[in-house]
Amino acid sequence: MTTVFATGVLAGRRALITGGGTGICRGIALAFAAAGCDVAISSRRAEHLDPTVAELAALGVRACAVVGDVRKPDDVDAVIATTVSTLGGLDILVNGAAGNFVARAEDLSPNGFGTVVDIDLKGTFNVSRAALPHLRASGRGVVLNISATLQLLGTIGQSHAAAAKAGIDSLTRTLAVEWGGYGIRVNGVAPGPVDGTEGVRRLVSAEARQVIAAQCPLGRMATIEEIADASMFLCSDAARFVTGVTLVVDGGLWLRSSSTLGI
Repeated sequence: MTTVFATGVLAGRRALITGGGTGICRGIALAFAAAGCDVAISSRRAEHLDPTVAELAALGVRACAVVGDVRKPDDVDAVIATTVSTLGGLDILVNGAAGNFVARAEDLSPNGFGTVVDIDLKGTFNVSRAALPHLRASGRGVVLNISATLQLLGTIGQSHAAAAKAGIDSLTRTLAVEWGGYGIRVNGVAPGPVDGTEGVRRLVSAEARQVIAAQCPLGRMATIEEIADASMFLCSDAARFVTGVTLVVDGGLWLRSSSTLGI
C-alpha cells in the first residue's frame, strides 16, 4: 500500500474500522497501520478478517479482528469493548460496514430495502453511539463515515443504498455539530466506483466501465489507495479544523453521469 503521507502521521492513535477485512476499508486499515496507527477491524464473518489482521500485525502495530454485526447493539458493544481493551483506547472510528445489490425499486422487497438501511445507516449510528465515550475520552476523536455518490443523483437500481447513504451524509453533519464540543470531528468520504473492489466486480458491467472512463473528467475509476489517502487526510491533523464534510472522491464522475452502473 503506497501513500503520499509521511511515515508515522497516525503514530500513537488507535482506530476501529468496521468492514475492515475487505475492499476499500481493508485498504484504509492497511494505510492507517503503515502510518503507525494501531488498528482493530470488524465484520460479521471471521474469514473476512483473519488474512487482513495478519497483514496489519506484520506492519508492526497492534492489531485485532473482532466478529460482530453492526445491526445488533449487543454485538456492537462487544466490538467496542474488545477494541478498547486490546488497543488501550479509541481515537478513530471508520464506519465502513455496508451491503448492496442491484435492484430496481419495483422489484425490491421491503426486506431487501430494510436490510441495506439497517447495515449502512443504522449500523453507522449504532457503532458511532457506542464509541462516543471512548472518542470523547481521547481528546482528539475522529469519526469517518464511508458514503457514496449514488445518493447525489438518481442512480438506477440503487434506491435502497442511495437512501441509506443519504442518511449517512445527514448523520455526519448532525454528529459533527452535536459532538464538536467534545473535540470530536465527524466527516465522510464518498467514493465513486473504485477499481479492484467487490462492488465494482459485481455491480459494474464491462460496458459501464467504458462509460465511466468516457464520462469521468479524470478518465478512469479511483483506486483503493486514493480512497485510503483521502481517509488519511480527514483522520489526520492535516484536517484538524475540518468537520461535517463529506468529501467526494470520484474524479468528478458524479458531475457527469447519473447511470454509471449501466443497467
